[in-house]
Amino acid sequence: QVQLVESGGGVVQPGGSMRLSCVASGFTMKYYAIGWFRQAPGKEREGISCINTSDGSTYYADSVKGRFTISRDATNNTVYLQMNSLKPEDPAKYYCATELYGSSCQMGRVDSVEYDYWGQGTQVTVSS
Repeated sequence: QVQLVESGGGVVQPGGSMRLSCVASGFTMKYYAIGWFRQAPGKEREGISCINTSDGSTYYADSVKGRFTISRDATNNTVYLQMNSLKPEDPAKYYCATELYGSSCQMGRVDSVEYDYWGQGTQVTVSS
């Protein structure tokens, strides 16, 4: 059974940093993508980053490019999202998800329609 568990959310001051983790289990496929999404109240879900396990290639939405970094620890089946220079517009519930059969991440985008399994999310609050 595929399972994704996010952690690392909380409260951080503007300009601060936070690292989110996503532990994935239950996969049988060797290559897939892990994406990070976020959704703030009253807003649409936004795909912000993804990483391909086949070659380590990554993608970032313009809203986070240069501030967020996605990485993967294959040994522990964990994907991280390092978030720096957090802004007042970053607060949201952050989710990780797997793209098992699609190819949107390889094509340089994070298309939520292509993602098959989702975690429960972790809340990120930016407040002084």
